[in-house]
Amino acid sequence: MLIVTCAIIIRHGKILICQRSNTMDLPLKWEFPGGKVEPGEDEEATIVREIREELHLDIEVVKRLEPVEHDYPTFRIQLVPFIANVVGGKLLLEEHADAKWVAVVDLDQYDWAPADVPIVEQLKAVDM
Repeated sequence: MLIVTCAIIIRHGKILICQRSNTMDLPLKWEFPGGKVEPGEDEEATIVREIREELHLDIEVVKRLEPVEHDYPTFRIQLVPFIANVVGGKLLLEEHADAKWVAVVDLDQYDWAPADVPIVEQLKAVDM
């Protein structure tokens, strides 16, 4: 099983979502940004590193949410979501096709990567 982290980054009451590029697996699907945990790295350090590398943002982790397990055709992942705030940097996309700040009520308007769907549902169930 692949352990992957993702960040629900909140700014001014909106959440940052990213669209996968044409060259990535699941092209043009929307996701919460993040990445794979490297050997010996803890999950919180992973999400801080990945967001800095992929989006040029510095984040502060606020809370870890319930992980999601998902079976893709060729692999299985555990997706570990973290709620985070931006504390520095300027958004610059390194890997994604697009990024948007959206309200929780608008999350259903996007075509999500399957593993992210349960996280969308978690967010809609709580008062952000």
